[in-house]
Amino acid sequence: MSDTENRRKELDNIFRNIDEGEKQLLSPLIDEVVFLEMRMAELKRLPFVAVNPKNPALQKTTSAAKLYKECSQSYMNAIRILCNSLRKVDSNSADDLKRMLEEFE
Repeated sequence: MSDTENRRKELDNIFRNIDEGEKQLLSPLIDEVVFLEMRMAELKRLPFVAVNPKNPALQKTTSAAKLYKECSQSYMNAIRILCNSLRKVDSNSADDLKRMLEEFE
């Protein structure tokens, strides 16, 4: 099983107790969270700062850093929505999500 499939199963387990209608609404958002996590992990492997070889004091942000920032903002927005849906259901599930997010970072 791939990392993506494992992560999706973990998140599905966290959201197992929510209403079926809400689950259908959140399913694409969960897919997006999994995608963003994988994309951010890929981007983390790339340099975020380009240093001018002739003058190390001159540095600029790379495209990877800009993409990471955009993904991170989308990710945090999606996580907020998912956490809010859990607050309505079960504080244990919210704790599970927080623990898994800490492991991701």
